[in-house]
Amino acid sequence: MPMVTVSISPLQAADIRAAVDNGSYASSSEVVREALRMWDAARKLGGYHEDIFDRDSAPHGGRCVADMFADHEAGHRRTA
Repeated sequence: MPMVTVSISPLQAADIRAAVDNGSYASSSEVVREALRMWDAARKLGGYHEDIFDRDSAPHGGRCVADMFADHEAGHRRTA
């Protein structure tokens, strides 16, 4: 599998680590792969919005990938 290096914020890194620590995911890579799958699916369906700070112009009522992933995470925690 190819490796890619990305920079994320300390808060994002902490959130990823917390998801692994609480058992929601087996690894940080699993979290990122799932986020990328959701981004790709949203992009293909037209639900992806690049400017997450301008929610008034976002499609689907201001939803962006970050919102969709947060909803997915909340659902994942409820079923865990």
